[in-house]
Amino acid sequence: MNELLQHSSYFGVFLSLLSYFAGMYLKKKFKWAIFNPLLVAVVLTIGVLLLFDIDYDTYNQSASYLSVLLTPATVCLAIPLYAHFKVLKKHYRAILIGIASGVLVSLLSVLLLSWLFGLDHAMYVTMLPKSITTAIGMSLSMELGGYAAMTVAAIVLTGVLGNMIAEGVCRLFGIEDPIAKGVGIGTASHAIGTSRAMMMGEVEGAMSSLSIVVAGVMTVLGAGIFAGFL
Repeated sequence: MNELLQHSSYFGVFLSLLSYFAGMYLKKKFKWAIFNPLLVAVVLTIGVLLLFDIDYDTYNQSASYLSVLLTPATVCLAIPLYAHFKVLKKHYRAILIGIASGVLVSLLSVLLLSWLFGLDHAMYVTMLPKSITTAIGMSLSMELGGYAAMTVAAIVLTGVLGNMIAEGVCRLFGIEDPIAKGVGIGTASHAIGTSRAMMMGEVEGAMSSLSIVVAGVMTVLGAGIFAGFL
């Protein structure tokens, strides 16, 4: 099977898109948070690879075309931010403090949990970029001496979880301000969470988009400091 698929340039793209569309169908039909399209796509893709004993490198080689779209897709998140620039200008102090608080909590939580579970330095720095976008997180993880592949897995898991529980957490803690919702979601769960924020409202989406960028920069600076703590 591997030899056959090695000659297919688009097998990985086809499998990834088909799995994602299946997730969208399940989400639309059942309305359950567990049927997050990205989560379903990951599970189905892994299942197919295991079922047919397909090597990951074979799949990844033919799915690499999708990875090229990651950076421009992230840049496109700046469009709603531009549309609500006046809101940003009016509340920039609270927004920056909120993002900084979220980044600090993220780094501290990784430090504490790594210490509690006895993780070594490489695993510790692998987890530090878990709440920022993949494009930044992979490079940061490799620079700090972590495992980039595991960093990607942590980033995706964090984003999917944030996407699934964002609205519920806001209701649980009585968070109603759209700016606070957007800042919290974007800081904690990057682009995947931002897709949920955009569904909640334009302001939420714009603030979440901003938080991805600012939280990414702050995490790069903060992770360099925190990397020396363990």
